[in-house]
Amino acid sequence: MKIVLLGYMASGKSAVGKKLAEQLNLLFIDLDNYIEECEKMSISNIFEQKGEIYFRKMESIYLKQLFELKKDCIISLGGGTPCYSNNMDVITENSDSFYLKATINTIFTRLKNKTSQRPLVSTIGIDNLKEFIAKHLFERNVYYEKASETIIVDEKSIESIVLAIQANLT
Repeated sequence: MKIVLLGYMASGKSAVGKKLAEQLNLLFIDLDNYIEECEKMSISNIFEQKGEIYFRKMESIYLKQLFELKKDCIISLGGGTPCYSNNMDVITENSDSFYLKATINTIFTRLKNKTSQRPLVSTIGIDNLKEFIAKHLFERNVYYEKASETIIVDEKSIESIVLAIQANLT
């Protein structure tokens, strides 16, 4: 069994994934961390030195590698992962997937003081951040909505989100 957590950046995928893995006694893999280990380079440096196209290509390759693992695990994705190549089809065919859905305001609040840590928003600026998030969510929502289940995460604790996921596992 593979459980995949997807959604926009700062929706809580990694935090929820770690807690869920602990609860279910499963391996937790953050796709971005996995990419960094395999590439021996940070995501920011990959974007800077090799470009987003290279990153997206490698992201798809590494995602497929994770599905080939014989171990049951929980995988948290980068916010854009479902939107490129045929990644969402691969996710749907190989896992129970959960869209951790957060509002623009929730994402903005979580991101506004951490933009330097996120390659896609590091140059946007706080004044343009909400509009950027809104545009991205609009573009990506069609992919996110293909997840097996949608869990609303606004104003919910990690524990309550984990319980909601557990209640929806097939």
